[in-house]
Amino acid sequence: MKKFAILALGLLTATAITASAADKKPLSPEAEKVKKELTDKYDANKNGKLEPEEIEKISDDDKKKAKDAGLPLGGKKKKDK
Repeated sequence: MKKFAILALGLLTATAITASAADKKPLSPEAEKVKKELTDKYDANKNGKLEPEEIEKISDDDKKKAKDAGLPLGGKKKKDK
């Protein structure tokens, strides 16, 4: 019985992980290009990602360029505690 419960829990976990990964839409080639340009230009700590402080420094022209390419900036907003 324990084996069945562990197997069922494992399958449910694998299904949930697969479903959440499938929710992400791939970026268009244009959005990928703009993402690389913005990362190269604004990634001050060179970790390959734009941190919130770096995103704040993006110019309005570059923000418009990202929006026109369908590239979301900022990600998820943190909730205040």
